[in-house]
Amino acid sequence: MTPTGRTLRESAGVGDPFTRTFGERAGLLVLTDRRQARRSLVEVVAAAVEGGARAVVLREKDLPCRERAALADHLRAILARVGGRLIVAGPDPLGGDAVHLAASDPASTAGLVGRSCHRPEDLARLSNEHYVTLSPVFSSPSKPGYGPALGTAGLARMCARTATPVFALGGVTSPDQAAACLAAGAAGVAVMGAVMRAADPAATVASLLERLVAG
Repeated sequence: MTPTGRTLRESAGVGDPFTRTFGERAGLLVLTDRRQARRSLVEVVAAAVEGGARAVVLREKDLPCRERAALADHLRAILARVGGRLIVAGPDPLGGDAVHLAASDPASTAGLVGRSCHRPEDLARLSNEHYVTLSPVFSSPSKPGYGPALGTAGLARMCARTATPVFALGGVTSPDQAAACLAAGAAGVAVMGAVMRAADPAATVASLLERLVAG
């Protein structure tokens, strides 16, 4: 039987970094993309946090190092006010303690470690990661042509291969899709374009979280 998102979450243990960051219920991970954002990235992230987001992955790898570090400090302060956590894409946490690694990046000793996975081989190489993203689950407007999409059946097969909590990523734009990902065994969903492009990021996040919490 494919494990549910809650079963995967419970297996992580109440004191581990994953559970401390994302809570006892199904989680939402927001990924940044300033090029898709309808407002400044800081404003969009602040609105997402207002809507309930508590974990944000800072991408923006093309920014100069100093500018990206300053942005990380700003976003980290926004999240800290609500007990949230900024996760930095790449091996350098930019003054923090949480990283999100690419599939090919070496292992990290950061306090919270996530990793992007796309194939069974990626899952087989996991070591000390606290969570992974699996993508693309659905066709993604943010990355047209990227795929092929796993679909919920493919997501379920991949989730069954690992005890590491999985966030479904790619083309998740609606509460119904989020619920379908949980039913397939994901611990939560990761969203980028749906929040970055939203006219009301707070409302978008709130609607996704309401469905995720309901299961």
